[in-house]
Order: sequence, then structure tokens, then C-alpha cells
Amino acid sequence: MIAYHFPPLSGSSGIQRTLRFVQHLPSLGWEPIVLTAHPRAYEQVGTDLMVDVPPATVVERAFALDTSRHFSIFGRYPAALARPDRWLPWLWGAVPAGLRLVRRFNPTAIWSTYPIATAHLIGAALHRRTHLPWIADFRDPMAQDGYPADPKTWRAFKRIEESTLSRAAFSVFSTPGAARTYRERYPDLGPERIAVIENGYDEESYAGLADSPPLNAAQVTLVHSGIVYPSERDPTRLFVALGRLHRAGRLTRANFALRFRAAVHDALLKQLADEHGVAELVDIAPPIPYRNALEEMMRADGVVVMQAANCNEQIPAKLYEYLRARRPIVGLTDPAGDTGALLRSAGVEAIARLESADEIERTLLRFVEGIRAGNAALPVPAFVEGASRRGRSRELAALLDRLCDAPSSDA
Repeated sequence: MIAYHFPPLSGSSGIQRTLRFVQHLPSLGWEPIVLTAHPRAYEQVGTDLMVDVPPATVVERAFALDTSRHFSIFGRYPAALARPDRWLPWLWGAVPAGLRLVRRFNPTAIWSTYPIATAHLIGAALHRRTHLPWIADFRDPMAQDGYPADPKTWRAFKRIEESTLSRAAFSVFSTPGAARTYRERYPDLGPERIAVIENGYDEESYAGLADSPPLNAAQVTLVHSGIVYPSERDPTRLFVALGRLHRAGRLTRANFALRFRAAVHDALLKQLADEHGVAELVDIAPPIPYRNALEEMMRADGVVVMQAANCNEQIPAKLYEYLRARRPIVGLTDPAGDTGALLRSAGVEAIARLESADEIERTLLRFVEGIRAGNAALPVPAFVEGASRRGRSRELAALLDRLCDAPSSDA
């Protein structure tokens, strides 16, 4: 299992997908061997999730560097060492390390996971040299219109995407919309080679956490947990709506707070808060250990998910944890996208397009008033129960089982 996002990396919800597969696959007949990056390549590290790595799991932390930090001189670094991403040097250490693991353990299959595109380069190299069947976990679409913005990086993404889809036995996406797009984009590829395994939540992570308090809060605190991307989760219209509601006296420091936890782009949030006169309503908070973040969601009066229309084929992994927290959710997203469809299926009624300040203003006010009245809608319990990581691991195990009987797709 080739994954950049793995403990002790912290600050990314993407860690959970690989980590929980590693936890649950052994009970389904598959023993993971993890090929990840040396912690020096991580911008943030933490020990809280290390205890969730099964003691018997082999974890190889191959040589890796972050080009932007380790090759930077006066803030500049070679662009060629940052395509497809800043962790291209991981390729240098991971391929030899992967070959050693193959010789030692004689594995049945290779699995690599995006959004670090270098992971698929490593998977492709090991697949070519060992002829082991390969599952490429894309999660989200890779080369998109306008993303990546740099033309040379976009072309690198496109080359990796095309090569990976042609060679991998299965290409896996985390939303139905993404899978549908790739079946249309590559019509010559058998549709059975494109699969969907959604993200989810891990029930064991919630063991021992305090029960959620009842609704009916005079001082409503909403939480957005995770990265706020300037494009894909642009909060500008949200702050416009907050400014209007604050000036109208509907949201004040005495009755409302919006907390951004581990947003990364803190300077952008502070600038917007100052610009729209809502600094007293907004709390910009640093990262905290994973279980503490889960508990914060469960204690919040409501949680906020943001996903722009340019990501209609993506669902934030954090949303599944929001569902398990069983708190009211306000979705600032396109109702026609995959995130909006998931919210509606879960019984979430408060949905407004992230690009519309008018919709956000109306929806947010109704949402907050519903919390104050104690009648805000909660996620449907049956839907929540069906979104666990254990169930997702069964889906991956089923794909792996199919590999045992499938011929190699190596071109």
C-alpha cells in the first residue's frame, strides 16, 4: 500500500482512508504492507494516530524530501523537482524500498493512493518491474479544467492519469460522479475497471468520547474542521453573508461564533473577517489531535461543510465524520454535486451554494434559528450507520479478491 498520507503526518483528513484500510483489511484476509514517506517530508507531524497503526503491520518509511523546503534557496526551488508535486524525490527512495519489500514478502497486489500524484508514479514503477496487479486509488479527479493551474504540472498530471488508467487493473474513485466522469473520459476502458469506494468514518475512533449535548443553544457555536482551500472551498461569500447578518443584528458576539479549526489558510480567513467586520464572530483555531477534533465536532451546536461547484465530483472526507458526530450540518455546496447529493440522502436540509452570498445568508439564519429552537434536522441514523470505514474496507477486499482471478492489465 503506497501512501504519502500516513501517521505521523498530521493535519490531513486524507490519512484516515489508508489508515483504516490498514486496520480492517487483516480481518478480511489481506495483510497490508505500507510503503510511505520518511517523516522529514511532512510539514506537520503528530503522534496521536500512531497508536492506531496495528503493531504487526510492516511500515517502510522510504527516503523522501519536500522540494519546496529542502531544495529552496531564498524561497525559490527547481520547478522540475515539483512536478507532478513537491514530493517527487520520494520516488527516488520508494521504488528501491518497494522492490526490497516485494522480494522479502512476495505480495499479491500493489495499491497506490492519490492525491499525492507521485504515489501513482511509484505504483506504476513497481507494477512494471514486478508485474504484480495494481489498484490505483484516485479518490478524486486528477487532471481537471483549470487544475492544476500551471500548464506543465497539468500535463504531468494528465500523463500520469492516462498511464495509470491504462495499466491498473482497477482505478478507484471516492464519489459516483468522479467514476462516471472517468468512464466517459476513457470510453475504451472497460467500465468494470473503474470502481467506487467512498470515504467514511471509523466507529472505533469515537469510543470513550462524551455524548453530544442537546440542541437549544442560546450561544450557537458552529465548527468548520479542516482545510479551507482558497478556490475549492472559497469562504468569501460566507463572510459576505456573515457581515450582512452581523450588521442587521441577527448574529452577534453574544449569540454566535464560527470556529475554523486547522484551516491552514489562516491569513485569508483573518483578512476576510476584518474586511467584513465579523472578526468578533470568527475563531481561527490551530490543529488539535484527531480524537480531540472529533470530540469538538460532537460538542458543537452545528458543523459547516464547504465545497465549491468546481468540485462537484468530490466529497470532503471530513463530511463522513460530521455525519457520525450526529450534529446539525449546514452544507455550503452546489445541490447538484456529489456533496449535495450525499447531504440530501443523509436528511440534511440546510444547503446553499458556496458561490451565493444571498443563499448562504438565508440558509445560515434559518439553520441557526433551528438550533436555537432545538428542532434543527440531524443526519438520518440508518444512513450514518452505512458509512463506516469497516464497510468500505470490505469493498476494497472484494476488489483485491477479484485480482486473484483476473489477468494482468499490463500493456
